[in-house]
Parts: sequence; C-alpha cells; structure tokens
Amino acid sequence: MNDMTFKAYAVTNEIDLNKIAARCNIPKKYTWEEPLVLQGDILASILKQEISPEQRVMVFAFGSIVFINAESHDIQTFIEYIKTFKNQEALKDWDKYTDDYKLHVGEVKEMELTDEYVTVSEYLQFYPELISTVIAKSVALEKTEEQLGKILDKLESMIVRLERGRLRISDKELAKTTARIVKHEYNTIAYIMILDKPDITWLSSDAAELYDKMSEFFELNDRFEILKSKTSILNNILDGFTAISHSIRGIFVEWVIVILIVMEVILMLIDLIR
Repeated sequence: MNDMTFKAYAVTNEIDLNKIAARCNIPKKYTWEEPLVLQGDILASILKQEISPEQRVMVFAFGSIVFINAESHDIQTFIEYIKTFKNQEALKDWDKYTDDYKLHVGEVKEMELTDEYVTVSEYLQFYPELISTVIAKSVALEKTEEQLGKILDKLESMIVRLERGRLRISDKELAKTTARIVKHEYNTIAYIMILDKPDITWLSSDAAELYDKMSEFFELNDRFEILKSKTSILNNILDGFTAISHSIRGIFVEWVIVILIVMEVILMLIDLIR
C-alpha cells in the first residue's frame, strides 16, 4: 500500500450532496451526517481523464471537500465542476482555508500521529474516510473561527460608538448582527457536527482509536467549546445593546408624551386667558 496524501478545502458553507449524486447517477439519498465519496469511473468522468484506483474525492455537506492523491489540476477541474451547483460568489475564496495531511503505512509498533502525517502498521479500508472527516471538520472550523472574528470586530465598533456617547443603534443593525451570530451557531453546531462521530467508530475499536486521537490532536472539541463560549459572550453583549437601544427608545417616547402634555396645558392656559 502506497502512502496517501490528503488535501482539504473549506470551499463554502453548504453543499447539496444529493444534487451531485443525482447528476452522477448515484442511486442514494445522502443525509447530512455522511460524506459523498467519488471515485472510479464517476470521478474519472468528472475530471475527464483516467485516474488511479487510490484517487478519490470526499464531499461533505458542511462545505468541505477532501482530495485524496489528487494533483493540483485535478482539484481545479473538480472545483469548476462544483461551481455548476453553487453561485460564483459562494466559491470565490474556495482555496483560502486548506490543510494537507498524509497517511503512511510502515513498520511501527503503535500509531504515530503528527500535525502532518499519521503512520500505521497496517492499512485499513476506513482510514481514508476517518482522516478526511477530521481534516474536513478542522478546515471548516478554521473558516468559522475567522467569521466569528469578523462578528467580534463588528461588535467592537459598536462598543466604541457607545463609549463615545452614540447610544442609538438601529433595529436593522441589531437584526443583521443577530442573524450573523445565529448563522454562525447553525454552521458550527448543526452542520459541522463536531460532536458526532462516523458510524464506523462504533463498530471498530481501531477506527475509534484513530478518530479519537486525530480529533484530540486537531483539538476539534476544544475549538468547538471555545466557539460556543465566544458565541455565548456575543449573545450577552448583543442583549446588552438591545436593552440599551430599547431603553433609549422608551425614554424618547416618554419625553415626547411629556412634551405633548405640556403643550396641551399651555394651549388650555392660552384659551383661558383669552
């Protein structure tokens, strides 16, 4: 068994696997927890060339794609194929979030794991899927972490405005920020599925060992918890902005009512004097 190379990209936020499967004449309905594996004649028809038996592409519903034993021109060709399912804007930064990994099979007593490769004593069929799943989630998390940073920057600018005494924040601005936070939560919790494991890990102890060790090495759970904590802080800050904004509006309405009452009293006095 030759070494296997993996290259993962977080190309977008979501990919409809069933659309791709239907075009490739794959008679299967894909759920959100399983990847679409393209290899053999199907992948060759997409790339429009002959491919090696070890070459394959794994597409994940949460927007990551992992290329196994692929050349750079193969990757570019496949991305052009994916663009027929997604608009150009959604894929404009498809190669911004990426990671490389390798699987070595050698004479080792126990599994050796680093940030660049894993070495095992024996090749097992489920290794490519498990490695692809971990690095696919890792690059998707990287993308989400940067998106969260942009939301934090936006809230920081709102805090600066508060410090300068500009207390009014429009409902539209609050709604947009809230939507971005909710979308961030949806993309991490519902789609990347950090806490979910592939089914094979429940059936094979070797699969469970590899997946758990790689997940721990890539700090998937820790990064997920950090994202959850930051999201909770964002929601608390946003609740504070909303409370201040509503309080200011309430005070404004109260002053308007007071002014109207005073004007009415003044008009009554003028009538009495006349």
